[in-house]
Amino acid sequence: MAFELLVIVISYLLGSISFSVLLARLLKGIDIRQYGSGNAGATNTLRVMGKGPAILVLFLDVLKGIAAVWLGTWAGGWGTWVAVACGLAAIIGHNWPVYFHFRGGKGIATTIGVMATLVFWPALIAGVIAILAIVLTRYVSLGSLIFVALTPVFLLFTDYTAPELWGSLIIVLFAFWRHRSNIVKISQGRENKIGSKAKEGNRVV
Repeated sequence: MAFELLVIVISYLLGSISFSVLLARLLKGIDIRQYGSGNAGATNTLRVMGKGPAILVLFLDVLKGIAAVWLGTWAGGWGTWVAVACGLAAIIGHNWPVYFHFRGGKGIATTIGVMATLVFWPALIAGVIAILAIVLTRYVSLGSLIFVALTPVFLLFTDYTAPELWGSLIIVLFAFWRHRSNIVKISQGRENKIGSKAKEGNRVV
């Protein structure tokens, strides 16, 4: 049990590495949480810093989720509570990073890594639908919510384990809670669309 708890803690510490914050400090000397949407994630990195840094942040944040699940799988086996808990810990770390005063992102890129590793086919199908939604609406937040909401639905048609199902449902709660302001903005037609630029020196909410 002690070893399983250790890998969960390590997964949280791994998730707490905010590549968006680090890259913005390195390349522009700014705290990205003071610009654009104020979110420490790939979408706001795109808005503030452009495509190259955003792609790098997206890749690294996804990688955190993949690494955490594999760490849990190594410790407890495939589809076990330990594997799921490590994935959840990485998402929690991204959202509330201990290194950055618990002010992180919304966890979607890391969630993609976690879900794609735990339940690849349901995540893939949900991801395709989410991408189509983003292309049609240009709302990344809407696509993100569609992805997390549909993954457990498609999971029901597979040979899933109880930890995988419950873990995916907990992720839905995380995502909708973190995107609660986006949900309000979408309903009011005020949500930022992909491709919108942040004004230098201003926080655009």
